[in-house]
Amino acid sequence: MKNTLLLNVFAGVLLAVSMASAQNMDSIFVRRNYGKQEYQLPMRDGITLYTIVYTPKDKSHTYPIMMKRTCYSIRPYGEDQYLSLLGPSKYMMRDMYIFVYQDVRGRYMSGGSWTNMTPNIPGNNPRNKKETDESSDTFDTIEWLLGNIGGHNGKVGMWGISYPGFYTAAALPDAHPALVSSSPQAPVSDFFFDDFHHQGAYLESYTFAYPVFGYQKDEQTTQPWFTDHFIRTDINDGYEFFLELGPLSNVSKYYKNDNFFWNETVEHPNYDEFWQIRNILPHLNNVNHAVMTVGGWFDAEDLYGPLNIYKTLERNNPGMVSNTIVMGPWSHGDWARERGYQAVNDIYFGDSISTFYQKEIEKEFFAYYLKGEGKMSLPEAYMFDTGLKKWQKFDVWPPQVPVTKFWFGQNGQLSLNEPMDTEAVFEYISDPDKPVPYRSVIVPITFTPRKFMSDDQRHAARRPDVLTFQTKELKNDITLAGEIMARLKVSMTGTDADFVVKLIDVYPPDEPATKVTPENVQMGGYQQLVRSEVFRGRFRNSFEHPEPFEPDVPADVEFPLQDLLHTFKKGHKIMIQIHSTWFPYIDRNPQKYVDNIFKAREEDFIKVTIRIYGSSVIEVGGDIVMQGHIETK
Repeated sequence: MKNTLLLNVFAGVLLAVSMASAQNMDSIFVRRNYGKQEYQLPMRDGITLYTIVYTPKDKSHTYPIMMKRTCYSIRPYGEDQYLSLLGPSKYMMRDMYIFVYQDVRGRYMSGGSWTNMTPNIPGNNPRNKKETDESSDTFDTIEWLLGNIGGHNGKVGMWGISYPGFYTAAALPDAHPALVSSSPQAPVSDFFFDDFHHQGAYLESYTFAYPVFGYQKDEQTTQPWFTDHFIRTDINDGYEFFLELGPLSNVSKYYKNDNFFWNETVEHPNYDEFWQIRNILPHLNNVNHAVMTVGGWFDAEDLYGPLNIYKTLERNNPGMVSNTIVMGPWSHGDWARERGYQAVNDIYFGDSISTFYQKEIEKEFFAYYLKGEGKMSLPEAYMFDTGLKKWQKFDVWPPQVPVTKFWFGQNGQLSLNEPMDTEAVFEYISDPDKPVPYRSVIVPITFTPRKFMSDDQRHAARRPDVLTFQTKELKNDITLAGEIMARLKVSMTGTDADFVVKLIDVYPPDEPATKVTPENVQMGGYQQLVRSEVFRGRFRNSFEHPEPFEPDVPADVEFPLQDLLHTFKKGHKIMIQIHSTWFPYIDRNPQKYVDNIFKAREEDFIKVTIRIYGSSVIEVGGDIVMQGHIETK
């Protein structure tokens, strides 16, 4: 065991040295092959946006423009200061493009005021529109670039990860004619379902992120202006910290009244017009160029966004040039970096997976549509099976497969496609003072809890407030693909509750360790989280108009868990867990209905008995339809 550990350490050192050398070579390549210029570009309302342009020094060719717009700074600033890597990857950098980076409105060196998830305003003709949004700012930027930057071939592409992924998606409506290919990657689409909320439940782990998004700058600046507002992040036990903090109303002692985004979140606990107008999905119409949406199956921040942006584009734009989705075994943005192998927490998925994506998928997509090079051989959906650990190609997503139904039985039994005891009642006591932890280990404060997305669930299975059901050992491989819907029949002694549903792959007792398995982790019997979601019960009939439960009266609670592609191998078991706290990833529901949980008091939090009825079912695949109750305007 010690020899293995030493070999792994040695291999890690060699990899680090190799990566450092490669990064140095990339930096040298940028300076030798690109020039840099900085501009303040005028928008139609007179505001200027700070823009950096890296142009190939070789003037014997024309080049497409590749653009990224971001709220996170386009540093380094100064025409003698260069990025060490340009574009989405070193492979595209060496293919030679004109790379453009822009600080969006209200951020860093750009003018104007900042707002989160800028609402889209339909219509983009600069001759009759003075109102601005991200689409118009992108339109005006492209128009200026085409008229003022030499050496381009008249074609523009966009990419961006996370919030920059939103800006890429927000440029799709009323796009400039020269914008011919876009890749929203881990794009945010709606803050009520991604990042800060999931299905209406607040992600308490994001509490420390509010300084980044909730303060206006006083002047143009190359430095962050919000760091003085950060809450301490050197806390070793986030569970204890947030438990001692108490109700969300106590967060006000940190942000008081000066963080506008925190105040907006507190004053809009429901899916009202404030959130609805920030949802980009209803505006993804009349898109007529090539789009490749990218996401990670284990993205703790933005899994909802890429899946729903792709599906909305597919549904609303039958005449699109191309609409492709790529989902790999990545955490947030991992496809843009390569460390030699891909792992999420304790689970190893293979070597050089990000390199394969960068060279064989991303590079091919942009080269074809922006340069006319190669052949477009990408499928409709390039999806990684996280159980078989290999890529699969699909002509349509979700795939048209029969629905698999999971039913609950006595003694923790889980049945495939056969109801067991629809009259059964399973119950647990949910105590907000002793919430179920979202991780199997003690973790410090973190903005983005990446590792939990594939974490071992044995810690939760041992708790009395977690219902655990599992199949017998599988005699054959079972592949689950597509959408997942939880259709629960519930009742409770209180008037509100959250519901967490988790789909888990239980490994056989003789499962061997892998190259990433920590010394203190046993893979035998590992309960790997495959897919999970939380739902705030008050929103069961409407996200805009919540309502309490009637104590002890059964009610339907239905919600999606987001898609998956996972093969449960022969010898494994399939497990489903259900519980009502998931802390401190999700804030605690008081379980006594209050109008606004952000303003709940300590005395509002009560212990309740939750019942799940045997008529409940979890459906995977097929033509699953959500009982629609998401209002948009």
